[in-house]
Amino acid sequence: MQGKRLKKGDMVKVIAGKEKGKTGKIMKIMSDKEQVVVEKLNIIKRHKKPDAKGKGGIVEKEGPVNISNVMFLCSKCDKGVKVGYKILEDSGKARVCKKCNEILDA
Repeated sequence: MQGKRLKKGDMVKVIAGKEKGKTGKIMKIMSDKEQVVVEKLNIIKRHKKPDAKGKGGIVEKEGPVNISNVMFLCSKCDKGVKVGYKILEDSGKARVCKKCNEILDA
């Protein structure tokens, strides 16, 4: 499962679909459906009825994108990259960029 390598707050690049080539930050990960919600991408419209909290109308919000259609965006490479793991000396584990071997978790 690819979702374990991505975390909330990571910058990702969309590699397939109508938003291909765009980048954004992960707002939410739905690991059971293997989808992510990326900030300001895949905007959908929902018709909302008025309720006690506020008035109704057409609301725009981010829709989910399949996790296989996004890649982690390395800040050093500035490209979509695969994420690997490296065991550290202090018996910890950190995510690393597969292209430049830069540690991603600072």
